[in-house]
Amino acid sequence: MTEPSYLAAVRESYDTVAADYAKLVKAPAELDPLTRAMLASFAEVVQTADLGPVADLGCGPGKVTAHLAGLGVSALGIDLSPKMIALARQAYPNLTFHVGSMTALPLPDNELGGILAFYSTHHTPPELLPVLFAEFERTLAPGGNLMVAGWVGDNTHLRPRQAYGGHPVSYETHLLPPDRIVALLDQAGLVLTARLLQEPDREAKRTIATFLAQKPERPSPDPSDGPVDSSLVIAHRSSLIAHR
Repeated sequence: MTEPSYLAAVRESYDTVAADYAKLVKAPAELDPLTRAMLASFAEVVQTADLGPVADLGCGPGKVTAHLAGLGVSALGIDLSPKMIALARQAYPNLTFHVGSMTALPLPDNELGGILAFYSTHHTPPELLPVLFAEFERTLAPGGNLMVAGWVGDNTHLRPRQAYGGHPVSYETHLLPPDRIVALLDQAGLVLTARLLQEPDREAKRTIATFLAQKPERPSPDPSDGPVDSSLVIAHRSSLIAHR
C-alpha cells in the first residue's frame, strides 16, 4: 500500500530538524506546572492499573519517554523519524525505542497498559485521525489509559516552511477544537475521563489541551446473547488493516 504523502513529509522534516529539535525543545521537568501534573497523573494511573507497558508515540529524541521511566513507568518510545530514534537511543540506551508509524503500530492487539501522544497527532490530517485513534484502541489493553496533549484551535490549518533553527520543513499542522477531538476518541471506543484546557500566555501562544481517556474493560459475555458472529469480527479487523 502506498504511504500517505503527509507521513513522508513528517519523516523527512523531523529527520532534518532532529539535532536542533533535541537541543531546543524543553525537557518535561522544565515545562509548566499543569503539564507536569498531567504527566504525573497519567503515570500514576497507568502504574495503578498495571496492565502493561506504556508507549510514547511520536517520542522524538526520547525526553518524555525518559521522564515517564523516571516516574516509575515501564515506557518505550516509537517515532516515524529514524534520526529522532537514533538520538533517543544514544541519549537513553537503557530504554527501548522503535521506528514506526502511529497509523500502523508494530504492536499486537491489547498489548499496552497506556499510550502517550504528546504533541504528536497535530500533523495528521483530520480526516485520518480516526485511523490513529483506532490503532490506539486496538493496541491498548482493556482498561488501558490514553493521554493526548497538544495545541488546539478553531480548525486551523498551518503550513510552516521553517522550524527549529530555520530548517526547511514540509509538514502541515492541524489545530482542531477540543470537542472534535473528544468526539473522535468516543468514535474510536475510548471513554474520556478528564480534560484540561490551558489558555495562551507569554510562553504558549496557542491553547493547549490535554485529554485522558480509557479503553473500556470487556464486559463478561452473556450466554443469552448467543455466540459471537466471527464474520463481523473478521470484517472489522480487515477494515483496520486496510486503513493502516
